[in-house]
Amino acid sequence: MSLYQRLLTETAADRDYLLSAPIVGRCFTGDISVANYVAFLTQAYHHVKHTVPLLMNVGARLPESKEWLREAVAEYIDDEMGHQEWVLNDVQRSGGDKDLARQSRPYFATELMVAYAYDLINRVNPLGFFGMVHVLEGTSIAMADAAADAIQKALGLPDSAFSYLRSHGALDQEHVKFFEGLMDKITDPAEQDLIVGSARRFYRLYGDIYRSLDDTNTLTQAA
Repeated sequence: MSLYQRLLTETAADRDYLLSAPIVGRCFTGDISVANYVAFLTQAYHHVKHTVPLLMNVGARLPESKEWLREAVAEYIDDEMGHQEWVLNDVQRSGGDKDLARQSRPYFATELMVAYAYDLINRVNPLGFFGMVHVLEGTSIAMADAAADAIQKALGLPDSAFSYLRSHGALDQEHVKFFEGLMDKITDPAEQDLIVGSARRFYRLYGDIYRSLDDTNTLTQAA
């Protein structure tokens, strides 16, 4: 079985954990507030702003034998540069304060996911980061466009408040095809196990961010 197929099949229970977060169900039934959406965007900002630094770290730590993968990482960096500003613009267009969002402290769950990503790259193996790529881009394809439509219908916000969700829904469809091709070049069983294992953890970590959105309707969370 190819690595990409393993990622789809062996992470199913962990993916269900993310998708079963209460905020996801409430989103699709229209039971969501502007404060919920702004809180979601704020946490997105707090992890999206790390995407390019994380990718740079991965590229720097890959061995020479993975030069082909380093070249792919460079393409990812070009595609992802500046996306955190899209998120902040959506905050502002939704009635929030993008400066407040920028200066806010991330939820503990968000901080934990980001910290785990850096630790995985630096302490374990940079290949583990591709588990995070699978989770974030796969989730975008599964939910981004439909979530944007449901939220907009419930809240009556303008199209300009959904640049992050809608752009990633389309962009990540291209990325996933690219990602599948990359992962299927990784045939070493230990490397495959590492990436599958990290994807399972990132589904749990990302699911906890979604669950934290039901704990508060504010831009900050008490320590």
